[in-house]
Amino acid sequence: MRLYAVVAAGGFRRYATYRVATVAGVFTNTVFGFIMAYAYTALWDERPRLGGYDLAQAVTYVWLGQALLAACATIGGGFEDELIERIRTGDVAVDLYRPVDLQLWWLAADLGRAAFQLLGRGVVPMAVAAVAFDLALPGDPLTWLAFLFAVLLGLVVSFAIRFLIALSAFWLLDGAGVAQLGMLAAMFFSGMLLPLNIFPGALGEVARALPWSSLLQVPADVFLGERTGWDLVGAFGFQAAWALALLAAGRALQSVATRRAVVQGG
Repeated sequence: MRLYAVVAAGGFRRYATYRVATVAGVFTNTVFGFIMAYAYTALWDERPRLGGYDLAQAVTYVWLGQALLAACATIGGGFEDELIERIRTGDVAVDLYRPVDLQLWWLAADLGRAAFQLLGRGVVPMAVAAVAFDLALPGDPLTWLAFLFAVLLGLVVSFAIRFLIALSAFWLLDGAGVAQLGMLAAMFFSGMLLPLNIFPGALGEVARALPWSSLLQVPADVFLGERTGWDLVGAFGFQAAWALALLAAGRALQSVATRRAVVQGG
């Protein structure tokens, strides 16, 4: 486990070196946060308590989305492009021969990246928003801890989805198309555009049951106090179940891809 901790620390340091890109990302997240916050304000003025949120909760939801956007690699920027390229060029063969687990290696690196993005591109926009808007911030430290745990589970789910997408390159050679579809699905079904709580009927039920809801909707509901008691335990269980299922699927697909690569190499 010490090795993977070093890999995670390396992932953090790697992205910490891109200071100009981080500043640009903070600026972009903040600008889009203001645009979406004012759009949400107009919508909630017309439809108060939409989705069960009051205006302060709705605006807070916007800024949580901006804080988690880069961390969850919702619109790219994660490890998947690099892994897809290594598969396409055949360099992944070197990775498979290393005395480390491929999935755990990339998971550790991605968690390091996500930790930096959460601090680098999440904290500053939220601080600016707290000055400019009346946010619904939790007063209980335990709620903050529960939120951070929900974020961690969401990051693992995000990684597991993107790992499956990257492994598709073993069969498609170029996984760019699948990655684009994955980004579109993540944007829509995570609640990044609109809270899933306001999706009507069966669409809402399906959207909230899909793994992408673990990326934003579930952590946001924990932060906003919509998940407490046994409902909070159920939220964690939902995220953990999807994380385990997707990681297991990735491991199975990795085994199939490895055998395929060995046969072709032989």
